[in-house]
Amino acid sequence: MNEVMELMKKHRSIRRFTEREVEEELLKEIIDSARHSATSSFLQAYSVVRVRDDANREKLAAYCGDQKHVKQAPVFLVFCADLHKLSVACDLQGAEMKKGYVEQLIIASVDAAIWGQSVLFAAESMGLGGVYVGGIRNHPDEVTEMLKLPEQVFPVFGMSLGYPDQNPQVKPRMPLPLVYKEDIYLMDKEKELLKEYDESFLEYLRSRESNPREETWTETVASKVSKESRPHMKAYLQKQGFNIN
Repeated sequence: MNEVMELMKKHRSIRRFTEREVEEELLKEIIDSARHSATSSFLQAYSVVRVRDDANREKLAAYCGDQKHVKQAPVFLVFCADLHKLSVACDLQGAEMKKGYVEQLIIASVDAAIWGQSVLFAAESMGLGGVYVGGIRNHPDEVTEMLKLPEQVFPVFGMSLGYPDQNPQVKPRMPLPLVYKEDIYLMDKEKELLKEYDESFLEYLRSRESNPREETWTETVASKVSKESRPHMKAYLQKQGFNIN
């Protein structure tokens, strides 16, 4: 295992940061390096907005479920799926972009996610830490208005970045056979493997210094996916010009 793989296996979500500012040149180098990530058909259907304004950061923290790090982190980024630039490219060529395909939405969302992961990994390689913020989708209309996002652009996730002021344990991941298949999607032993994973996950939660609790992974999942999950997103995406049905 080389240094790159070792760093990947050390990933933790960082939500507490020191007051040290992230150097502007370093941040731009990180984002510039991540621009070279893989992108579907070289469409580069993504963009990112750095939010500096203190008042807006405070609002975003509230929108995201009162997550303090959104306001306090030295850097907060909003990663967007961006089809707007593709429409502009069509205009330059006298063509009309065919809109409303779910495939376009998937492409732009995946592009944004790949770019975001590259940004976070590059940041971690430079001694920074961070955390994804899916809560940016709690109030997408307000975020869109705040950031003046044009039609065909929507916020996929936020990201807090900075120098870590905590050293959390690494969360145990699922057993490899649950996520790595060969030739076909084998479903045998799933429950057995999940029960084993529950044990290691519960042991992790019991032993961690911050917010220890008694809960297995399957209990966590059942609690989350057995209720509505941002049902407003479909109407928002339609209003934002994605025209999905």
